[in-house]
Formats: sequence, structure tokens, C-alpha cells
Amino acid sequence: MPVIATEDLTKRYPGITALDRLSVEIEPGVVGLVGANGAGKSTLIKILLGLSEATSGRASVLGLDTVSHGPQIRGQVGYMPEHDCLPADVSATEFVVHMARMSGLPADAARERTADILRHVGLYEERYRPIGGYSTGMKQRVKLAQALVHDPQLVMLDEPTNGLDPVGRDEMLALIRRIHTDFGIAVLVTSHLLGELERICDHVVVIDAGVLLRSSATADFTRASEQLAVEVTAGTEAVARALTAAGLTVSAAGQILVVEITGEDTYDVVRDTVADLGHGLLRLEPRRHRIAEVFEGGAADVSAA
Repeated sequence: MPVIATEDLTKRYPGITALDRLSVEIEPGVVGLVGANGAGKSTLIKILLGLSEATSGRASVLGLDTVSHGPQIRGQVGYMPEHDCLPADVSATEFVVHMARMSGLPADAARERTADILRHVGLYEERYRPIGGYSTGMKQRVKLAQALVHDPQLVMLDEPTNGLDPVGRDEMLALIRRIHTDFGIAVLVTSHLLGELERICDHVVVIDAGVLLRSSATADFTRASEQLAVEVTAGTEAVARALTAAGLTVSAAGQILVVEITGEDTYDVVRDTVADLGHGLLRLEPRRHRIAEVFEGGAADVSAA
């Protein structure tokens, strides 16, 4: 059974259509929700949580209708908001225990679950410090902890890597992946950094201006293309001319050459041509499609996997 399902879901505000007949089914796993600012991601999450009513259409979460079962849905779903909304003068333990009690856990169970979750997100040693003294990364972990403390069946994470440095992003992405692999909790995560979603998601849903552009397994988005990505130590333009003269179709994007594969000998032609010109090869590998191409109308993205 899908954890989330929508059918012709539409949300209109005066002069704006935030969601336009959106029909999609999301299965258990780690699912990415992709869209630019204003694409309708936040509107969709509010409707799924039963906090906003759709203009028309239907939506269900964990088999429950969002209109008639909002409180039940929120009892079984964890939500990590994008913006900083944490009280500065309480500790992580106090805050997460409070959120656990709000979700219906008894006092003893709330304290036990809080300790376990704060250990899981890497805040156990800092759990009694006031949140106001936390770094951005630590605050993000507190928000993640409160979304998990009541042992939900599904968590919705809105831009969980916002404001984090590269190391912090990697750690957060690893935590998100473990939510599903270690605990079996379904995850819906939004991010404007498409490469992040390619790394951790099983499935990606792309919306733009409230319209579904594509819903596919991540592997379908990133499948190998019929092109090679070629990078050389020097003489990119000369190499491109020589490869063209050898009968290959070549296009350039900065210092990367994209060569159409015409047969098994394409690799040999590229290698020999570069060697004959006295240059070295930095990269010779199949170019993979990227999620970004959905927004670019299939424009080439020369990043290779």
C-alpha cells in the first residue's frame, strides 16, 4: 500500500494555483520531493499533514484521508520543518521529551525514547545544553530527533540539510538513509540540492508550478546515457577537432567533452586520439543522466557518475 497517494489534488489561492491536479503514489522507502521555490512542495506537505484543505481532489497518508483523519495522520507521522523554530532557553532533552508527550507517550517512555533518539542523531553528550547555544547542524539534529521520537511510520523532512557545511550535509544524509534502513520508517525528504537526493533516495517525485513532471525510481533518472564524458589534461579544443575528424560527434561544456558512443571502438578512438596529440586523459567514462535534466528539458548535464 502506498504511504502517500494523491488524486487530482488541486490547491488554489487568489491568483495562484499552488497544486494543479496532482496525482501521484509514493511507496515505502526514501523518497525525494523536488521542486524550485514556489513549486508547491510546502503546500503539498501541509495538505498531507491535514493542516490545509485542498480546493479539490483527494489525498491520503498511510491509508487515511487527510480531510477526515488529520489528527490520526499527525499521530503516525513525524515532521521536520525547514525553518528554525526551536526554543532557545530549553535543552534538547526537555524539548524532545515535550514533543514526545505531545504525541501521546507516557512520561517514562518519553524520557527513554528521547535518550535513545538523541543518541541516534549524535546529540547524547550535548543533550542538557540550552538549544540557543547549539550550532546550525546541532539544531537540525534536534528537529530530526523530535520528528522521530514517537516512532512514526513516516517522516516528512523539509530541507534537512539547510545551512550545513559539506561534512554536516554528509552526516545528515547518512542519518536520513538510516531512518529507513535501520528502523523501517518511510521517508519523504525535500531538497533543492538534487545531487543529495540522487545519493540517498530510492524514488524521486519532481513537481514544478504545482504540476507533476515525473515520478520515477532514482535509478531511472541516473541511468547511463549513450555518451562518454571525456576530460583531458590540456588541449581540449584540439582534441575535440581531432575526434570530430575521426568521425565522432563531439560537443563541449567547459573543459568536458561529450562524445556520442557509436560502437565498442569509441573508447579506443578517444584514447588513441588523445595519446597521438600527446595529452593525458583525466576522465573517460559513461555520462549519466541527472535529475536536473527534468527541469532543463533534457539538456545535457556532463557530470559523470
